Amino acid sequence: MVGTQLAARDFFRAAYDNRYTWDAAFPGYTADVTFTHNGQIYQGQSKITADLKLEVTGIADESAQKMVHGQLFEVSIHRVRREFEASHGNNTFSYGKTLEDGAVEILMGGKAEGDRYEIKNNEVSMVHRHIHGVVVTIHTFSSHDTGAGYLSHRYDSVYHDPKTGEQKGGLSNFEDEYTEVGGYYILSRRAIETATEGGTDSQEFVFSNIALLEA
Repeated sequence: MVGTQLAARDFFRAAYDNRYTWDAAFPGYTADVTFTHNGQIYQGQSKITADLKLEVTGIADESAQKMVHGQLFEVSIHRVRREFEASHGNNTFSYGKTLEDGAVEILMGGKAEGDRYEIKNNEVSMVHRHIHGVVVTIHTFSSHDTGAGYLSHRYDSVYHDPKTGEQKGGLSNFEDEYTEVGGYYILSRRAIETATEGGTDSQEFVFSNIALLEA
C-alpha cells in the first residue's frame, strides 16, 4: 500500500483508539478467582482498585498467587486509557505490505524502530515489538466487539531474542472471555496453553462474583 507517513499514522491511530479501555470513572472491582494449573486447583479472591492497585488473597501457594497477580497486571495495563501521543508521539509510521487476508502492515520508526504491526478491520491483528530485552510477537485471531472498542478473544504470543532471533520459550495460545458488569467489561475467564519440551502447560483463570467497588 502506498501512502504518506501521516496517512499511515492516522490509519494506525484509528485502530489504537478502537481498543476497549476503562474510562476515568472506573471504580475498580473484586472477584473470586479459581486458578487451575495442570489440574491443580487454587481458589482465592482478587481486587483491582480505581487506581489499578492489585490484590490477590486466599491463595497460600506463592507461585500460584504470583501467576494470578501476573494475569491481573496484564489485564489492568491493557485497560488503561493512554492518549495516542503519550504512547506513540515519538514514533514514525509507514505502510508495509498488504497481506492476503487484507491486513495492512505498519512499520515503525523513531523510538520504536524495528517494531511492526498489522491492522485489519480497524483492529490491531498482529504486534511485533521490542520490550524488556526481548521481541514479542502476538497474532490475534478473533475479537469481542463491545460497542465501545474491541477486546481480543483468541490470540497467541511468542518471544524471540532480538539479536539472534532464537525463540525463547514455547508458543502460548490464549482465549479470553469477558462479562459486562455495571457498564464495564471485566475478564471472566482466561485459558493459556503453552508448548513445553515435555508437552503442554495449561492454565485457566476463572473470575466469578465480579462486583464493582463503590466509586
